[in-house]
Amino acid sequence: MSDLRSSDRAPGLFVGAGVDIADDAAIGAHVVLHDGVVLGAGSVVQDGAVLGKHPVDADGDDAAWPLMVEAGAAVCAHAIVFAGAHIGEGSIVGDQALVREGVEIGAGTVVGRGTTVSRGARIGDRVRVQTNVWLAAGTVVEDDVFIGPGAMSAGEEPQGATLRRACRVGGGVVLVGGIEVGEEAFVAAGSVVEADVPARTVVMGSPARSVREVDEEDLLERWR
Repeated sequence: MSDLRSSDRAPGLFVGAGVDIADDAAIGAHVVLHDGVVLGAGSVVQDGAVLGKHPVDADGDDAAWPLMVEAGAAVCAHAIVFAGAHIGEGSIVGDQALVREGVEIGAGTVVGRGTTVSRGARIGDRVRVQTNVWLAAGTVVEDDVFIGPGAMSAGEEPQGATLRRACRVGGGVVLVGGIEVGEEAFVAAGSVVEADVPARTVVMGSPARSVREVDEEDLLERWR
């Protein structure tokens, strides 16, 4: 448990040991920064956020659980980011989001409001995770993926889904633990995905079935 002390850097701010805050980092009211949190240059932590929280069943030395928020990244109001996570440069963790220990989030990624990213998940660069998504422990999300609102990656740790580069997952989709959605594939809203989705394939339904290939004009390289 952190030995917190009050700080005059922001109203109601409490910080633990070894906290490192860049001179130009912006901190809102009533923020808690537990031991070992590092806030990079130009980073933002909004009102009521809790950073560096330790799980109640954590083992070992607290020093082994740093949390890094890279330059220009933002943790929004009332979000909770656990110790051992890494928030990449310019990324945003939305209001009331929960990011568990060991999660890695790449550069330029957005994690939407109320989303939960479970322990050990890895999210790449320029990913868009919309509102109220749940990503199970061990989920892997490669660069440029889109995940629609309310989507869910189910499964027991560490059997989260693997979402390959630039695939798109519609709102309300359920991804069964351990499945893979291929590069540039598209999963229609409301689908239940129980088997791997090949690259550049459109699937829909419950259970999801292939209906066609992704059109050439819809590939990432065509509209980036």
